[in-house]
Amino acid sequence: MKIALMDSGIGLLAAAAAVRRLRPDAELVVSSDPGSMPWGPRTPEDVTARALAVARAAADHRPDALIVACNTASVHALPALRAALEPGLPVIGTVPAIKPAAAGGGPMAIWATPATTGSPYQRGLITEFAGDVDVTEVPCPGLADAIEHGDEAGIDRAVAAAAALTPPGVQAVVLGCTHYELVADRIRAAVQQPGRPPLVLHGSAGAVAAQALRRIGAGPAPTAAPSGALTVLLGGRPGTLPQPALAYAEGRALQAVAPTR
Repeated sequence: MKIALMDSGIGLLAAAAAVRRLRPDAELVVSSDPGSMPWGPRTPEDVTARALAVARAAADHRPDALIVACNTASVHALPALRAALEPGLPVIGTVPAIKPAAAGGGPMAIWATPATTGSPYQRGLITEFAGDVDVTEVPCPGLADAIEHGDEAGIDRAVAAAAALTPPGVQAVVLGCTHYELVADRIRAAVQQPGRPPLVLHGSAGAVAAQALRRIGAGPAPTAAPSGALTVLLGGRPGTLPQPALAYAEGRALQAVAPTR
């Protein structure tokens, strides 16, 4: 079994780690184009062109499924990706976990890139799944870029700025960018209020990993140790995980398996 994941940069690490947890025997192909990151400020047409290039590089390795581990690419390029690759290659997009967060019923916040915050796409999800819930949309300028480059000071500044915009009564935070899941503990520490119930963070990595396995008729099969190989593609060419990826537990876990060549 071979699962491919694509993103502009290292935001795909969270979903890759989730696949690894569910199926340590699965081969992984991670395809990104860090030189073009971030994709958020780009036009939809540009995002689509870049996403297609990154996806086709992964598809050349003949995976059984492709996870679009990027909210921006899922918003703008998912129809084009599916038109180009399906039905031969199942394509699984990433949707912010607004529905499960809203099921809790309490006030919630959605942390996302400035381009996604307030967008018709996100507002549509809020209307559909969280119409009766108090929702605060929180833009997080610079956070994904700081995470991508392992900029500790930049991460701290961006998280603190977003936390200041998050109402103190919030009970759940939706992580509306795949990069944010890599610093989930730091986000929780910044938002959690003393004396309040534990804050619940809602990411998408686990759900998209499980959906990818369902699409190919495979269930979880954890084993004692990871055995599936890892292939890293950077701008369509074989490479290794970027050094900043190793600052995160998800990246270090993947690095423990030698890349294929």
